[in-house]
Amino acid sequence: MAINLPNQLMPNVSASREKSLQNGCGIPSLRNGTSNSQIRESADEALIERIANRDQAAMRELYVRHSVRIYRFVLRIVADSGFAEDIISAVFFEAWLRAEEFQGQSEVLTWLLAIARNKAFSALRRRPHVHLDDAAAIAIVDPTDTPEIAMQKRDRGALLRQCLMQLSPIHREIIDLIYYHGKSVAEASNIVGAPQSTVKTRMFYARKRLAVLIRQVEMPTE
Repeated sequence: MAINLPNQLMPNVSASREKSLQNGCGIPSLRNGTSNSQIRESADEALIERIANRDQAAMRELYVRHSVRIYRFVLRIVADSGFAEDIISAVFFEAWLRAEEFQGQSEVLTWLLAIARNKAFSALRRRPHVHLDDAAAIAIVDPTDTPEIAMQKRDRGALLRQCLMQLSPIHREIIDLIYYHGKSVAEASNIVGAPQSTVKTRMFYARKRLAVLIRQVEMPTE
């Protein structure tokens, strides 16, 4: 995945990403009962504060932490890898410009996903005819995955590709937010800009449709 941000902001993305793959994105191990997510969010908020003060190193670190997850999310919506790369560049550039507006009312990742979601659906309205590339989305390596999680993803990848590709972009989005990103209904509501009741309805129909599709794929042929 080759994402291009302005050179002055992202001069060493490749080196930073390689480092993240080696050390798990620089996230400390669990200590004193503090959860990994709490440590990550605290670090993210510190990065946003530094970015608001135009710290370019902090911008690079934010990109390394979240570019893979956000790229996957956007790719499942727009279904075109090159198109998704362009959107991700715009997402992180907007984060650079708007960092001082972040108020901490949601997680940093939730904030970034909301930006990405708006840009992805705006782009879809301009380019409605695209081909699903969900196989590529599943194949992108997440540097925080353990070997066991990576194996589970590969095992279920083929089945999910057959089924997810038949969902609408709106329903793929909800599945992605709730199950892949672990967002709550309230957080998903904030990201998609819809009432929680609407999110619950979309999730219900997405799960119902996905279950039907999975049963159809798994059903043995006579």
